[in-house]
Amino acid sequence: MAQKTKYNMVKEQISEWISTGKVSPGEKIYSENELVKMFGVSRHTVRQAVGDLVHEGLLYREQGAGTFCSHTIGQNQNKETVQNVAIHGGKNIGVITTYISDYIFPSIIKGIESYLTTKGYSLTFACTDNDTEKEKQCLQTMLSRNIDGLIVEPTKSSNYNPNINYYLELEQNNIPYLMINQYYSQLMPPHIIMNDEHGGYIATEHLIKLGHEKIIGIFKTDDLQGVNRMQGFIRAFREHGLPFFPDMVITYTTEDEESKILDQLNRYFAAEKMPTAIVCYNDQIALSVSGMLRELQLNVPEDVSLVGYDDSFLAEASEIKLTSVTHPKMDMGIEAAKWIVSAVEGNDNIPQSVIYEPEIVVRNSTAEVKKATAVN
Repeated sequence: MAQKTKYNMVKEQISEWISTGKVSPGEKIYSENELVKMFGVSRHTVRQAVGDLVHEGLLYREQGAGTFCSHTIGQNQNKETVQNVAIHGGKNIGVITTYISDYIFPSIIKGIESYLTTKGYSLTFACTDNDTEKEKQCLQTMLSRNIDGLIVEPTKSSNYNPNINYYLELEQNNIPYLMINQYYSQLMPPHIIMNDEHGGYIATEHLIKLGHEKIIGIFKTDDLQGVNRMQGFIRAFREHGLPFFPDMVITYTTEDEESKILDQLNRYFAAEKMPTAIVCYNDQIALSVSGMLRELQLNVPEDVSLVGYDDSFLAEASEIKLTSVTHPKMDMGIEAAKWIVSAVEGNDNIPQSVIYEPEIVVRNSTAEVKKATAVN
């Protein structure tokens, strides 16, 4: 109970700084070390409190820079689908992402905003929650506001998109648009993406080189990122001449509860189909899997090695530092903003696509397979 009281104290105090304006939008808050000393609590308590505020959209993290107070988009996300931000009276750029205040998205949005606002552009943000009906509403609103350009993260990009006609309307009206993270194959629009197939490959190959053969992959399949990461996962087995074992891939979609994924994984361990390593769709899933393994009294990486994806702030948020595949995050946002400004201003010398090559960041969640386990 004492720890909970300290956690609430930290969280409520930071929330009060935000609500009273002591910390302004975009302003950096105290460092983790400073908060530990200020409140006289453990580092774990500070991380838990700050992590909750990040997930609630009141704060966002930038890797290597610190934790910052969010703009009102995070605080009001659930009240309105579309938000106007940073109005400067210039041209208006629409930005539609699947999520706004969670995970890596604040960094992407910060990158977009940091460049566009220096050019005097206004921004209209929208969030689809990875739901095609909400995407339709966002697109209708964007068109009604006479935007000059649009940056879009596709919704359920591995499926046929029912909102194609709105993108065709943008083209008919000569409104440039750019897709980030993935794109709709039906349109083949300009896009800035990750080479996610290679990302899934290097994540799996890293484990294979450590001697792992019984590797499970967990992938989201209604987004093309997950499908491509799964392809890389399978390619690594083939190229290294390793046999597949039954049910080595666990898949899920946006609507699936996280508990459903963990229950399925838990059954592997209950049936003594003991994998020695797990490749996860992203760092969020990897942290949840880490918690499940802890409940089973299994240690990472001594018993099971774990690889995440996106190299988000979550990769270093817990005691076990996650090995993870990089995502450019803020750089992608800046690149997208530069592209849309060039397109709006009529510059013909802009690329049709930009593809980032991922790298793997090795931390202490992966290790060589135990010899005794390897012969099971």
